[in-house]
Amino acid sequence: QVQLQESGPGLVKPSQTLSLTCTVSGGSITTSYWAWSWIRQPPGKGLEWLGVIAYDGHTYYSPSLKSRTSISRDTSKNQFSLQLTSVTPEDTAVYYCASVIDGLVPYFELWGQGTLVTVSS
Repeated sequence: QVQLQESGPGLVKPSQTLSLTCTVSGGSITTSYWAWSWIRQPPGKGLEWLGVIAYDGHTYYSPSLKSRTSISRDTSKNQFSLQLTSVTPEDTAVYYCASVIDGLVPYFELWGQGTLVTVSS
């Protein structure tokens, strides 16, 4: 019964840092071979993968956003977080956290409900 829940501010001002937290229940984020990702979907556009943190803490980021993206975790709280710096209105999107099952063809297994983050002054 693994569940994921995004949380954080729904409004961020331009040039500031977007910060979101994903709380995982029903399973440990340190379980071997599991990984935890952030994905977003701007209004009217497709899904965009932002990055992932593996069960051992290793991180990987989308090349297009790597310079502005940081994913971290707090194992004591079973949470992982997203920080996106220097945001602009183009960063407005529904942000999702999701679990990843690694293998020959990795896939997203479970998703949070998503949270809309609007970048506006």
